Amino acid sequence: MGRRRRTPWGWLAHNFQDEQFLWRLRQVEGLVSKVLSMAMVVVILVTVIDLGLVLYRSLLVSDSTGFFQTTLTEIFGLFLSVLIALEILENITAYLRKHVVQVELVIATALTAVGRKLIILDLEKVQGVSLLGLAAALFALSISYFIVKAVHQS
Repeated sequence: MGRRRRTPWGWLAHNFQDEQFLWRLRQVEGLVSKVLSMAMVVVILVTVIDLGLVLYRSLLVSDSTGFFQTTLTEIFGLFLSVLIALEILENITAYLRKHVVQVELVIATALTAVGRKLIILDLEKVQGVSLLGLAAALFALSISYFIVKAVHQS
């Protein structure tokens, strides 16, 4: 018996069969997740370096204008940016481990991001509608977190 010659269409048909296609899709998801993880590590390192530089300038290179040239809200904003980036990295690594999106962790990350926004908010420059929007987002995320947490505990 002669060897069956594979045509390009045969290869394509083989790779689009359900199991083969899903296997290739999982490979792509894994690769993308790993690239995102590495990119997030770079973002975290750059943010930590930026935070270090801001603290160095504020604490050690201060002049007679005061102890902190940078306001505390900006420093807190940088700290929370690092925490948010770490939570996003945790989301990605949790996905790599379990191949599911952990909704509770995503909502907690969003709550931290909204909290950061509220902390660094300059109330003199913000309109009331923006404050109402942030309040609505915070309320909705809090209720969502409560519901997801309650479902996971039962």
